[in-house]
Amino acid sequence: MANEGESKSPETAAPKVSPSKDVGVVQKGWQEMLETEKASLVERVNDLERIVLEQKDEIVCLKSTLADVLRRLSTIDNSYDNAKNTEGSSHSGSVMSSKSFRFSRNTITRLNSTVDEKRFGRVPSRVTSSPSRSMSTAKASSLAQKAIHHSNGSLHSDSMSSHSISPAPSPSPKQPNMQNLSASAAGIGGVGGVGMGGGMGKRWSSTGDFVSGSPGPAGSNTGNSMSRFSTKSLLNLNSSLSGNGPKQAGSHAYVQRRDDDDYLKLYISGRPIVLHIPEAQISSYETTKVQPAPNKRLRLDWVYGYRGKDCRSNLHQLPTGEMVYFVAAVVILYNMDEQSQRHYVGHTDDVKSLAVHPNKLLVATGQCGGHEGRDTLPHIRVWNSVSLATLNMIGLGDFTGAINCLSFSRADSGTILAAIDDSPDKIISIWDWQKKENGRRITETKCSVDTIVAVEFHPLDKGQIITIGKNHIAFWSLDQNGMLYKRMGVFENREKPKYVTAISFTPAGDVVTGDSNGNISIWPRGTNVISRFLKKVHEGSIFSICALRNGGFVSGGKDGRLVLMDDSMRLKSEQLVEAHFGAVRVVTQGKGSQLLIGTTKNCILSGDFTLGLVPIVMGHTDLLWSLSSHPQVAQFVTGGRDRLLQLWDSLSHSVVWSKDIGEPIQTVQFSNTGDTIIVGGVGGRWMVFDTVTRELLAVYQDGQDVIQTIKFSPDSNLLALGSKDCGIYIYQCTKVPHRFSKIGKCAGHSSFISHMDWSKDSTVLRSNSGDYELLYWNPTLCRQITTQSTVKNLEWATQSCTVSFETVGIWPENFDGTDINSVCKDGEEQFLVTADDTGKIRLFSYPASQPKSLSHAYRGHSSHVTAVKFMHDGVRLLSAGGLDTSVLQWRVV
Repeated sequence: MANEGESKSPETAAPKVSPSKDVGVVQKGWQEMLETEKASLVERVNDLERIVLEQKDEIVCLKSTLADVLRRLSTIDNSYDNAKNTEGSSHSGSVMSSKSFRFSRNTITRLNSTVDEKRFGRVPSRVTSSPSRSMSTAKASSLAQKAIHHSNGSLHSDSMSSHSISPAPSPSPKQPNMQNLSASAAGIGGVGGVGMGGGMGKRWSSTGDFVSGSPGPAGSNTGNSMSRFSTKSLLNLNSSLSGNGPKQAGSHAYVQRRDDDDYLKLYISGRPIVLHIPEAQISSYETTKVQPAPNKRLRLDWVYGYRGKDCRSNLHQLPTGEMVYFVAAVVILYNMDEQSQRHYVGHTDDVKSLAVHPNKLLVATGQCGGHEGRDTLPHIRVWNSVSLATLNMIGLGDFTGAINCLSFSRADSGTILAAIDDSPDKIISIWDWQKKENGRRITETKCSVDTIVAVEFHPLDKGQIITIGKNHIAFWSLDQNGMLYKRMGVFENREKPKYVTAISFTPAGDVVTGDSNGNISIWPRGTNVISRFLKKVHEGSIFSICALRNGGFVSGGKDGRLVLMDDSMRLKSEQLVEAHFGAVRVVTQGKGSQLLIGTTKNCILSGDFTLGLVPIVMGHTDLLWSLSSHPQVAQFVTGGRDRLLQLWDSLSHSVVWSKDIGEPIQTVQFSNTGDTIIVGGVGGRWMVFDTVTRELLAVYQDGQDVIQTIKFSPDSNLLALGSKDCGIYIYQCTKVPHRFSKIGKCAGHSSFISHMDWSKDSTVLRSNSGDYELLYWNPTLCRQITTQSTVKNLEWATQSCTVSFETVGIWPENFDGTDINSVCKDGEEQFLVTADDTGKIRLFSYPASQPKSLSHAYRGHSSHVTAVKFMHDGVRLLSAGGLDTSVLQWRVV
């Protein structure tokens, strides 16, 4: 209209004047008319622009809601057809549910274009589409990238967007398919900003408040869609809007912060957790910064534990004076005389089998299969026991199950290796382990559908192999062409056992076996029939038969007895292993007449029939979840589901005392003085033990669920116990170390309590729960603190909470919230260590508040690592494996 006014001809638009009047007056009147008309047109255009801008916030609400629906649908169902149908229904319902939001996709595009053209003098490119066009994920993404360029937000983003213009985002393979569909939301962003910044209450921290119900199926009524705009859903709307704006350059999809906000959002398993930034760091904190790994590292110092519960033939004496055995993913070489350990750490998962080469210097170990790539597949490693160098990796990618049995050939100086994996057919394979990388498989065949206990090469006859197991003993012959032939052992009229469980050889080459009935059988060299049968040498299964260097044998079994026999198999002596050490699993000969005994309760004993047996290695036998270091001396305590409470000395690497408390243990904690140990059980009971005498001093009961975590306040006045019943029980400490007075219960979490920390001044307690909440408490009143300004600048005595501002950087993208089990900082606050479900220990600089902070990773555990704790000196670190039942001691170097 302005252009039309400007184009009017003076001859037709100007009034007629007499020639006598001054031409200047005519021109002045004409200019005044043009200015008046121009001012009117400008005012009308401004009014129109104001109306459009007022409607833009409503459009933003609609588009943000649609973006949230699309994101949730993509998460719930990746199927194209289901997403298409459900999305179409939700889109239609959401649009039609509010009378003020009845806009089509074309209307949104045209309005945005109009606003941009009017306000910024340019017209962005636009794409028109038919109203009947279905909004599939791919099509929506394409439309968004072409038509909506004024916002660079992502559908999976939760940072507020702005009205600023930005160029069309270039597609990235890491971004979700529906990238940039959302729009700016300044009008509603203010509401969200107030809500997020105003407090730290459960309402703003709880995951449930941020995740609304999933949209209904196609054809659902509009009432369900209306709930998106109800008062109850306002917070969900704000949280979805907050993800639709520009992120800081290089920001991470799982950590988002708007410019100048005093908080950020950490997404774990798709759920947002609001973490407030300390005031001192608000101006300098940027999510784009990269925090380097610390300049110091960890070195494996000592390994506590042994795997005898379910493994055999895994304890040997080496010529170096070391005995070799394994636990978790570590093979230990332990010198008893020097009280030193060396460790082979080449394996990537549980070690299950071990064989020593005839030259006594090379060792072969076989492992289970993991889930982290090719290197974690079942395979065998042959390595040098002196240099610990890996000589070859055998069968990587060729085995389908764990390597349960291994044996080097003995009659030809160990040139070939036999292995049996835990596949359904129990495949026996023969390897020329020295040939090329990954070895050369000579042959393989099905061994048995039943359990195989052991495989052994004959010491004198080349190519002769014996396997034993359930219902059988088999004699195999390997010919020059690489073919295996099998003869089954014949028991004739003798009692056939359910299992043949142990095997050894006489100096003459006869085969000696033990069975599950406690009998010993002699199979003459070259035959498959029994020549001699010794009945009931043991009560129950015979697990091991050791041939002594001076002739004779020692057998050990389920009954806990060691039986010494001469070379004619006549009984000479007996020794009973104490019941709390377990049954005899492995017997091997050490130095001189010394015997090394591995037991089913993961202990290793040393001794002989004259002087008796003493424990040199002890461990747990069931899930190990609890670990606590002494606050003043080099000791630590562990507790497991095997009901054992054990106090360890980290300098002598030995058990100070061990006690069966009668119920599974979930958590343990030293008092601040170290005089007592608090033990949390699985039935709501918690007990107080004296550290020196191991005497039970008191028993308390709180609820009926597991006590998950225990923490003393730094001033030793208060004790907090987190329970699986979602409550935190607060006790007042008294002058008597084992007497506590209950104050009350902190209630507010919606899942079990997982971790707790006290502030350094002992005034505030913070806690994490199973659904990743982070809440703060006034312990003396047992009330939740909801004002973030009260707590965000506090310093914390410990760092046990896995979800906090100090631990933002420990969470890799797409990690599940349960993947990181434990964190701990050292006393000097230089390092932060994490323990995760992949069996790794990671060392970060403290605090790890930058997204994806760099770290050093260490492997040694094969199961999920359940706990990490720095010792009082800050130089040594302890980590507990869950199902691998081991404790690893690390040193900061």
